[in-house]
Amino acid sequence: MTDAVPLITSCNPTDPSDVLVRVPAPGAFAAADAVERARAAQPEWLLGGAAARSAALGAVAAALDAAAAELTALAVREVGKPLAEARAEVARTVAIWRYYAQAPYEAVGAVHETAAGPGLLLTRRRPHGVAGLITPWNFPFAIPSWKAAPALATGNVVVLKPAPEATACAQRLAEIVQRALPAGVFTVLPGGATEGDALVSAADVVSFTGSTTVGRAVARAATERGVPVQAEMGGLNAAIVLPDADIEQAAAHTAAAIAGYAGQKCTATSRVIAVGAALDPLREALSEALRSVPVGDPADGATVSGPLINQCARDRVRDAWHGLGALAGGTVPDGPGWYAAPTLVEKVPAGHRLLCEEVFGPLAVLLPADDLAHAVRIANSVPYGLVTSVHTADLDAALRGLDLLDTGMIRINAPSTGVDFHLPFGGVKASSHGPREQGRAALEFYTSSRTYTLSPAGAT
Repeated sequence: MTDAVPLITSCNPTDPSDVLVRVPAPGAFAAADAVERARAAQPEWLLGGAAARSAALGAVAAALDAAAAELTALAVREVGKPLAEARAEVARTVAIWRYYAQAPYEAVGAVHETAAGPGLLLTRRRPHGVAGLITPWNFPFAIPSWKAAPALATGNVVVLKPAPEATACAQRLAEIVQRALPAGVFTVLPGGATEGDALVSAADVVSFTGSTTVGRAVARAATERGVPVQAEMGGLNAAIVLPDADIEQAAAHTAAAIAGYAGQKCTATSRVIAVGAALDPLREALSEALRSVPVGDPADGATVSGPLINQCARDRVRDAWHGLGALAGGTVPDGPGWYAAPTLVEKVPAGHRLLCEEVFGPLAVLLPADDLAHAVRIANSVPYGLVTSVHTADLDAALRGLDLLDTGMIRINAPSTGVDFHLPFGGVKASSHGPREQGRAALEFYTSSRTYTLSPAGAT
């Protein structure tokens, strides 16, 4: 008797009885085979030249744009993304492919003078080969794209292992991308940990986005093999609100960053640090803002906070606020779907999980600080360092915050959420490992520098 083959299943978090995908997991051998087939396709993709790669990526962008309505609906259904956010993600995905469609024409090296005598010294960046991409479910089109597009632009081929919860989105993305590319250049490998481990063990460069625990294991395995790796992991992001801030605006921005997409973003705000006299008015304004967040069916254009991705995620959020007094929320609605009300708590005891762990839901803790220096110490006190928002009308205070905050990204008078795909993305400490993603940083990550010495024949 043989063991049953594991199934990859993806369900609608609004209606868990609605199953989008149920397929057998391919297994480790299939993952290794996918990498080898991709590797065989890579030389032709590279040697086809910059014009061919640019045209192909541009064609992908055009095809994604044409399918925008379909892709938006699929993201709403499979991962519970609110309609407005799903539309924005698809538009960003199109922009990402258009941006990187120009990258094949970028300079890939430089010419240098020799120290003495005739000849030339050249530096040239070359692709690694097969890019193994492991992506989460919360941005099912944008994150695979901002990894795959720069990898492809620089002459690599791609094997994408999406999160099981976003399998249908990944498969549809692959169908669109593959029509514009030669066979074997872009492959989707559905699966879970087994397939992910196999991909990390075989690829020539690895890019991961997901949990801190898994990301550390991925970084360790790739590093032991000596292949380049980047891992974008968790966040425990803070919003610092100073007394001179526009409190209503700060509350609106922070509520959006707490509750948008049910807090299922690595850039979501989970700690709100009120400085001095800002505490009382912010408590009132933020509580009211969170109570006013539209929660419900993500297919409704007015919805801001939809369901959590699955029951485990919803239970994790509910367990995190258990026993704490809620200023807003703290309830789980009856009925189908994995919903949780946007929640704000305060007076959390030292050592509580909300002060040291990422919960990944619409939940934040309000913390008082005596002054800006105290607020910065609180913000920096956690293992993570992805993004911090600072709300103030004082430019000097903002600049001091920029200098002292131990995070990879700082946003002034703006929500902690939001990504500029043409700029480097990443954090410090347990939030990120390796080089930055996106923008020109991605082009460097997916290539390695070679140094060439050209000397005339017969030179001594």
